[in-house]
This record gives sequence, structure tokens and C-alpha cells, in this order.
Amino acid sequence: MTEDDKTLTEKKIAIIGGTGKEGKGLAVGWLKAGFHIIIGSRQVEKAQTAVAEIKDLLGDTGHLTGMVNADAASAADIVVVTVPFGAHRDTMQMLKPLVAGKLIIDVTVPILPPKVTVVKLPTEGSAGLETRAILGEDVDIVTAFQNISYEKLMEGEVKECDVLVCGSSKSARAIGIQLVEAMGITAWDAGPLENSVVVEGLTPILIGINIRNGVTSAGIKITGVKR
Repeated sequence: MTEDDKTLTEKKIAIIGGTGKEGKGLAVGWLKAGFHIIIGSRQVEKAQTAVAEIKDLLGDTGHLTGMVNADAASAADIVVVTVPFGAHRDTMQMLKPLVAGKLIIDVTVPILPPKVTVVKLPTEGSAGLETRAILGEDVDIVTAFQNISYEKLMEGEVKECDVLVCGSSKSARAIGIQLVEAMGITAWDAGPLENSVVVEGLTPILIGINIRNGVTSAGIKITGVKR
């Protein structure tokens, strides 16, 4: 069997920065859907601690391992990046020699604490476009999951929120949509990577809504379209 012959659930997903809240939430969602997940971290001990936490929640699925980020990216077919924006550029530069021929899913939101309710766009225009500038035109890149909270992912309460998927090609977006919908979340094709600026910019708005209303899980929902 070649890499291209694998079904989607047979492909290994590495979550870079997977010890954070969003990374663990995505890991839980995909593990429930039958995927093999590799939690990546700068320190293998932190990756293994996150693995133990998830196993305590779900039981030993047999499809979860922890590695340092570089090893996780090398071992995976799909690489998901969930690092804080301050680490985004360095992380992508680290990944560049490791991700040829792989799909990148960038979950990064361009905000810098303490001003988490204000978008902080890079010179390229968005985190997704910064990823393309670093990795090059030959790598398939998708941006997704920026507008759904960790709490919703961990609790499986995902039907209230939709996910907008931007990407470098129609085929990349199609895989991204499959990965979103595998968790039971409604996904929408939001067009080319250039549109990721709009999706990323929604997150600080949602954070502000959360703060002003004393909640943690504001999201978005597309209306007026029958599915």
C-alpha cells in the first residue's frame, strides 16, 4: 500500500503543539472518529503527559502516541499546527524540510497576549498566508478550526458551531472538510487561502464576546443554506 492508497482514517495525524488546549481538543475529536494521532511537543515528556491525560478521558484507544515535534511531523501524513501565533513562524521554518508531500492544517490565530481581542496580522496578510510564504507553493495548506472552542471539542458539543475551511487548492479544502466532518462538525468551503484573513480575524471577536458575556464557547453558524 502506498501513501496515496491509504483511506483518510488510515493516515496518521500529527498535532504540532498538541499539548495545548486546542491541540488536545482536536486529538479527542479525531480519536473518537478512529484516527491515529501523534501529539507533538518541544519536549517529549510534555507530549507523553498529554497522551496520558487523553487516555484517562477516552481509555487506551491504541491510536495515540507522543513525540517531539520534528519526529511527529516526520511520522505523519497530515500535520496540524496549533501553536500560539508568537511561535508560528519559527514552527513553520522547523517544519519546512519535513512536510514535503503532506497536507498542513494551520489552526493558528494571529493574536498576541495580552491583547487577545485584537487581531495582529503578519505582513503576509494572515497566518495561513505566512505558512504558504514559508513552506512554499508546492505544499498543500488548509486553515480551519480557528472559531471553535476547546470546550466544545472536548465535550463533543460540536453541532452548535460551524467550521470554515480555506485552502491552497480545492482538493486540499475537500480533505480539510472531510477531517472536520469526521468529528460531526458542519464544515464549509470558505475558498482560497487568501480568505483565511477573514476567518482568523473572527476569533478575537469571539473571544471578546466570550469575555463580555462570561462564557467560553462563542462560535459561528452559517444560516440560510440547506445541507
